[in-house]
Amino acid sequence: MEYILETNKLTKIYGQKEAAVDVDLHIREGQIYGLIGRNGAGKTTIMRMISGLSTPTRGSYSLFGKTGPELGKLLRNVGVLIERPGLYPRLSAYENLKIKCIAMGVKPQGYVEELQKLIGLDSIDRKKPSGAFSLGMRQRLGIGLALVGEPRLIILDEPINGLDPQGIVEVRETLVRLRKEKGITIMISSHILDELSKVADAYGIIHEGRLLDEFTEDELLRRSEQYVLIRTDDDSAAEAALRRAGLEAVSREQNGLYVRERLDETPVMAAAIVNAGVGLRELSVNAVSLEDYYLSVTGGKHRG
Repeated sequence: MEYILETNKLTKIYGQKEAAVDVDLHIREGQIYGLIGRNGAGKTTIMRMISGLSTPTRGSYSLFGKTGPELGKLLRNVGVLIERPGLYPRLSAYENLKIKCIAMGVKPQGYVEELQKLIGLDSIDRKKPSGAFSLGMRQRLGIGLALVGEPRLIILDEPINGLDPQGIVEVRETLVRLRKEKGITIMISSHILDELSKVADAYGIIHEGRLLDEFTEDELLRRSEQYVLIRTDDDSAAEAALRRAGLEAVSREQNGLYVRERLDETPVMAAAIVNAGVGLRELSVNAVSLEDYYLSVTGGKHRG
């Protein structure tokens, strides 16, 4: 089986609105796949279709190499958290998970306790109602509910949206743990690209309902422009010194100097600046970020 999830021309139209059009996704087993796009780009629509919560207008998709009538049974192996988790606010994390286990027919001894440990909620007061949880704790509990029944794939729609920095870290660590300890494939949508780049190893860019690009982390590095960023006490004098040293591809921008040639000659660059009597504050080799690449693909302003 090449892909755990694959879509073929998947399309959803509401009246005159094309929410998703001819989307071809390819997700391999064991990946954390980031679906990137601004709010309203079509991410949730796509996730609802492949979760069985919405019927495609046209097109198809396969799960675990199967399609057609078999999909209904296979959806049991897919955990879903779309929008806010549906919790019983007066019940504890343990009780919420226990109810889901009963509904799914999951009865192993100690299963709920193991699940709480996996999502990092094992140390909280067992009687504390989920309505008193922080937003990050509620999101982790929602992920825990999606994990009941040992799914092979979980689909998470904007799980870090609205979280404070601590909550974002908690959810991020939970996702990494799920992949590492359970081998679970994760599809996660987000418009917070800096955070997404810390967990995902494959991406799809959705813009106005269409998939514009699909690539792995390694492919992003190969496609991304590399450059040396230099910050000094006098960028004008530093630029002149670099040009005297034979470096032509130098540009002065708002946050420093960018050099786009001879990237392996950073000692030469540093020496030219220091020998010119200019204070050197930073010199680093960088690559275009996920955010910059996304903006370039979608037609936004490409920074740097």
